[in-house]
Amino acid sequence: MARKLTTLVYALKDNRVLLMRRLKEPNLGQWTAPGGKIELHESPAECAVRELREETGLVALGRPELRLIVTETSPLPDWQWLMFVYLVREVAGEVVPCAEGELAWIPVDQVLHLPIPQADAIFYPYVVDGSPGPIAMKFEYDADLKLVRWRIE
Repeated sequence: MARKLTTLVYALKDNRVLLMRRLKEPNLGQWTAPGGKIELHESPAECAVRELREETGLVALGRPELRLIVTETSPLPDWQWLMFVYLVREVAGEVVPCAEGELAWIPVDQVLHLPIPQADAIFYPYVVDGSPGPIAMKFEYDADLKLVRWRIE
């Protein structure tokens, strides 16, 4: 059972956050932050910057801010994740179409009204609230990928 190492990167602009409505699994049809798998040669921060550029066309200005380290587990061998969740407060460039999903700038206070993954609905406020980070969180799912418990570690 291998754990997938990934990043998510929330980009802010004018009190809005850039989200993607996913066109494929995991989280098909739901809104998430851009992100992806960490390549062997990169750090999590390098992955976040690369994925932001590849999926959105935006360039992070300054260093991405590590906000969360999220562990997701389940009885399923292919649902074992370790995610590094970043916040980017300044970006340059224009959003380009993405094969992964539809991109949209969403007002920061409207994100929780969208269809988003169960864990994202819990951890999103910690990403944008400005509190000191990073915070470690663990989410445990059942075999149907329903969230059964979570905690801040």
